[in-house]
Amino acid sequence: MPILLKSETLEVTEERDIVTVRQAVRRVSLEIRLSLVDQTKVITAASELARNLLIYGGGGEVVLEQLQEGARQGVRVHFVDEGPGIENIEVALRDGYTSGGGMGLGLGGAKRLVNEFELVSAPGKGTRITITRWK
Repeated sequence: MPILLKSETLEVTEERDIVTVRQAVRRVSLEIRLSLVDQTKVITAASELARNLLIYGGGGEVVLEQLQEGARQGVRVHFVDEGPGIENIEVALRDGYTSGGGMGLGLGGAKRLVNEFELVSAPGKGTRITITRWK
């Protein structure tokens, strides 16, 4: 079971908040000494998910955590909104699926960039996505 070393919460209510999320994820990735490739992967996934949070979820919050489990360290990011939710998660995760306006990476692409990916959503109940990248 991972131990939580640090946690911070960021509000995402406008476009510039996506940059703040990217910078915060980068900072934690550097602190745990992720490789440049792994930094790029988790920052890209976080950027896509923060953008989705704003565009499709109407904004929300991002909780950024630094973890330790034994000798390994990780960065975990939760994206939480109270938007309309995702009607069909299986379709939304499918390659090539888009509801327009994003980076084109999509949820499936974000999922492939991280070690752990969890998506919980239901129509009218909002969405919670959690990603983790381990060193």
